[in-house]
Amino acid sequence: MEGWDTMTEFSHQLKEALSLVQKPGRYTGGEPGCTYKDKSKVDVRMAFCFPDTYEVGMSFLGEKILYELLNRHENWWCERAFMPWVDMKEQMERLNIPLYCLESKDPLSDFDIVGFTLEYELCYTNILAMLRMSGIPLRAADRDERWPLVIAGGPCVCNAEPMADFFDIMQLGEGEQMLQDVCAAVEYAKKNRLSKEQLLLNLAKIPGVYVPSFYDVTYEEDGRVRSIKPNRPGVPEKVTKAIVKDMDSFPPPENFVVPIVGAIQDRASVEVLRGCVRGCRFCQAGQIYRPFRERSPKLISDCARVLCRNTGYDELSLTSLSTSDHSRLEEILDNLNSWAESDHVSLSLPSLRVDNFSESLVEKTTRVRKSGLTFAAEAGTQRLRDVINKNVTWDQIERGCRIAFSEGYTSVKLYFMMGLPTETMEDIKGIADTAQQVVDLFYKIPDRPKGKGVQVTISVACFVPKPDTPFQFCAQDTREQLREKQKYLLSCVHSRKIKVNYHDSATSVLEGIFAKGDRRLGRVIETAFNHGAFFDTWEEYFDYDRWLQAFAECGIDPNFYNYRTLALDEVTPWSHLDVGVSQAFLAREYQKALRAETTQPCNRQCSGCGANKLLGGPCFAYDQNQL
Repeated sequence: MEGWDTMTEFSHQLKEALSLVQKPGRYTGGEPGCTYKDKSKVDVRMAFCFPDTYEVGMSFLGEKILYELLNRHENWWCERAFMPWVDMKEQMERLNIPLYCLESKDPLSDFDIVGFTLEYELCYTNILAMLRMSGIPLRAADRDERWPLVIAGGPCVCNAEPMADFFDIMQLGEGEQMLQDVCAAVEYAKKNRLSKEQLLLNLAKIPGVYVPSFYDVTYEEDGRVRSIKPNRPGVPEKVTKAIVKDMDSFPPPENFVVPIVGAIQDRASVEVLRGCVRGCRFCQAGQIYRPFRERSPKLISDCARVLCRNTGYDELSLTSLSTSDHSRLEEILDNLNSWAESDHVSLSLPSLRVDNFSESLVEKTTRVRKSGLTFAAEAGTQRLRDVINKNVTWDQIERGCRIAFSEGYTSVKLYFMMGLPTETMEDIKGIADTAQQVVDLFYKIPDRPKGKGVQVTISVACFVPKPDTPFQFCAQDTREQLREKQKYLLSCVHSRKIKVNYHDSATSVLEGIFAKGDRRLGRVIETAFNHGAFFDTWEEYFDYDRWLQAFAECGIDPNFYNYRTLALDEVTPWSHLDVGVSQAFLAREYQKALRAETTQPCNRQCSGCGANKLLGGPCFAYDQNQL
């Protein structure tokens, strides 16, 4: 460890730092469920890095899945690192303490692999901050065999280009098998003393692995991408995402590291399915996680029971993009309730759909305690719900709320977006009108909870066009347009029983730039970081003017990326990254959106998106009734 003569000196300095910060438990490790191994018996060490605080990172199910999976290998050791909060960052820099992993306390520079998850565009500067705190060169081109292999995974890899210069490899798709293959390749390279170039060539053969340095990007005179081509023989023209074809082949984790500082979502979680049948045109996750795949009810129940007993959690969340779309959800709940009530474990379904919400679901998920109830209407008028292919009507919203109020609920949260394609002020007013209709409905129900009022919270996000969605072709609303709509929405709400929450338009604008940006934006990210940008996801540290300064210094117009409509045949920065959904399908859906025409959910009728090719056959047995 450079700068430290002995581990005792490091321990002394670390203790001093911990004595001066607000939440030292974020940085100590030692939580129940974490893995310790003998370093002398380990061939591959990986630091799994989450570019946000401990509380946020410890809520991330993906890390829990991969942490357990890698640590099952006797000779591999996966550890955890998080972005230190501002007070700890200051102390670590003052005392020259490098960023370390919680289990061994070794600095990230000692590891074979340093992996980051790219969950959100505004975390990019935190990745650079964590590398800088580790003493690891930021750019892949400046790292030879002496440095760890720096890798990335997560949903933002579907457009990897803004961060491409900082990573040796980026993993497109699902990591369960792909990350194990990467670790095996690194182990082989170490034992056979391969060069970094040869290691990268071997890694490029793994399905889903993208090596940015192996691709050259050229541009048109107007700034659009002309081409993205491999610069090594044998490297694929397109990188196709990795998927887990059979979800039961990778059972859910049976143990979690239980945080000692409260995580945002501190509960047991089991992923019940992957993908989504809905086809909402704004939703990136609903497209890039196709095709739809389910876990079997017995496996879910068995693993969930072991997980709750191992961790001591008394709340179990059934997670997915659309849990209530599982074809055997009632069977899952019956299996879980056969032991959950006696074990004093409550069940929550955080991704319920209002159109299949039922008395049965309420009864089976509230036997121990009631959790909050949230419905995603997304748009305030039926016309706009058809544009975005939400496939939800007011009658279905009314039915869901009626059931909820009859079952004793007195508060409902409704999610909406503003800035959607073709949106008018009438659609904005429709958000307030929908909330008022829900308030009025409460008082019309005879068996509503007596002696209590109703509270309807409407949470309104700013729409951001994302890659690999039908709305990737759309321009984004400007800050001024979004602010005008936010003010108008507030003027349309006339009841104290309706609470309005909305997002900052500046962060959404920056998110849109990096969501659809190209490789040239790496300079902007690094420039903003060098000017002090980090924790951009936190309102108190986000500085929009600093980002505008960085764009100006780099001679790049940010409006080029998010305020411009893409041509249907345009080469995009993500054209060489294949998530399984064809560009022809996205173009068809975009044109249907402009006509306010809907598309049936995947389990009712195949829309020919192309994702079935990843399975080698149809996603559903359409000869059997899927309804």
